[in-house]
Amino acid sequence: MSWSLVLLLAAGAFGAKAIGFFLLAGRDLPPAVERCLALIPAAVVAALVVKDTFSSGRDLVVDARVLGVGVAVVLVARRVPFVVVVVAAAAVTALARQAGWT
Repeated sequence: MSWSLVLLLAAGAFGAKAIGFFLLAGRDLPPAVERCLALIPAAVVAALVVKDTFSSGRDLVVDARVLGVGVAVVLVARRVPFVVVVVAAAAVTALARQAGWT
């Protein structure tokens, strides 16, 4: 991939975002659209977590990361403090890897 292609793609991505900004500037969106737009950040984060949990390169994998994410999901559902969630998920993942479940 050449630098000119990288710069062209960057300009295209910036242009696409700028067009949306200028087209919607000063306009009131319908409430249904605003509700949908409010959900986009959570959907993007969820997609990244799933992708990083279940893939390695181009391969689908189920390894110790799945246990760590599972523990995190359970603890978040029980409204445990965030620091405890992170430490517990990391500990479970580390123990699973130490036990040989990679």
